[in-house]
Amino acid sequence: MSETGNSPILELPSPQAERPDLLVIAGEHSGDEHAARMVTELLKEKPGTQVAALGGRHLEAAGAQLLHDLAASSVVGVFEVLKSWDYFKRLFNEVMEWIRTHRPRAICLVDYPGFNLRLARQLYREGISVKGGGEVQLLYYISPQVWAWKARRRFDMARWLDSLGVIFPFEVEAFADTDLDVRFLGHPFLAEDFKNPLRHDPEAPVLLLPGSRKTASGRIFPILLDAFSLHHREHPQSRAVTLYPGEGLRNHLQELVPAGLPLEFLPAGEGTAASAVLTSSGTMSLTCALAGIPGAIAYRANPMTYLLGKSLVEVPFLGIANLLLGQPMYPEFIQHEAEPQRLAQELKTCMTKARLQRTVQHTQSLHECLSQPAEISPASWLAEVL
Repeated sequence: MSETGNSPILELPSPQAERPDLLVIAGEHSGDEHAARMVTELLKEKPGTQVAALGGRHLEAAGAQLLHDLAASSVVGVFEVLKSWDYFKRLFNEVMEWIRTHRPRAICLVDYPGFNLRLARQLYREGISVKGGGEVQLLYYISPQVWAWKARRRFDMARWLDSLGVIFPFEVEAFADTDLDVRFLGHPFLAEDFKNPLRHDPEAPVLLLPGSRKTASGRIFPILLDAFSLHHREHPQSRAVTLYPGEGLRNHLQELVPAGLPLEFLPAGEGTAASAVLTSSGTMSLTCALAGIPGAIAYRANPMTYLLGKSLVEVPFLGIANLLLGQPMYPEFIQHEAEPQRLAQELKTCMTKARLQRTVQHTQSLHECLSQPAEISPASWLAEVL
């Protein structure tokens, strides 16, 4: 959700078509990218499909009419959301009013469960969605992690949604005790049209990836910078690279970089080699793992958010690669454990032969885990209801 806090929300524009075929709602940078690939392929399969979206620049470039930029910035955590509650409430009400007025044939909710599941519930309650007695098909792409926390959400999802497209093979089984139509669509990072922009090179810079959310990245980036500074003292020839999804975040992060530290900012998606990575627990950690880059996860949440989350989460790791493997490919340094000295030592370990060999083995296992054949492509899944 946007971090614009008290910034006013512009009225959502009318659709280019009298009744759009599809409304896509993706509120994260990663969701924007995954949804964009899906829409690109959909428009190849069904040219002329009218797509409107709340998302980001990738969905707009794919051919969707961008109604509002949700992916410009986002927050995570109960207490962070509460700080911008007025914004979220106004946004939610505007989206609902747009749907009531323009009645898209189908809505595809992409990830972003804090907003999207609430929207699904309201569409059901108002009798707009098919499950609620209306005409609007309601699909969900990239499932909330019900296997990790708040597992009973799966029964609500079965009541509200017409179909769910999942990206991890084991997620189909997670909904086996419901009557929800669940399809394994394959993981976007192993799709034929996806080329991982990252690769491992032992002579390349160190990647510092604090995440795409301004508040969260501002909390962890200084720690990553301090860790690299310590590493740089021992290895004066070392350099660092940070990838950014948007200019606003780059400007924010640049203000935190100490003078003289050899760090370069590059746009996310640009081909980049790295010798090691210090990363937050988000989507980019899986991208790095699939590229065979050794590294570690560092994360600091609002203390109250962390305590609340710890009481709800039922899995042993934050990083998705670690969860898939059942072991820490990327050692996790969470909250007070995310200290510069420990992370600098981890960077040193990443350069050893034993660690590099273990990373290669983990990467191969990840590819095997995610390479199960998809039941149907995301675009064809959408096309079935349009």
